[in-house]
Amino acid sequence: MGALTDDHRCPKRVLNRIVEAVSTVGAGGLAGAMLCFAIEERPAGALVVAAAALGAVLASAVRQAVGGRP
Repeated sequence: MGALTDDHRCPKRVLNRIVEAVSTVGAGGLAGAMLCFAIEERPAGALVVAAAALGAVLASAVRQAVGGRP
């Protein structure tokens, strides 16, 4: 164990990581559902759920790609 370098960053706490992940997935799901309503006037429930799930997955993937860590 040596001295800390200038590039050292302490790991985030567990609750902080959970809140960040849940908010990212929630925002992606909301964006997907809103996009579905913007395209289709009266979408079926399954279509809204599928669009929200796709939005959540895409938001999570973008977060992981930009953040560099899973």
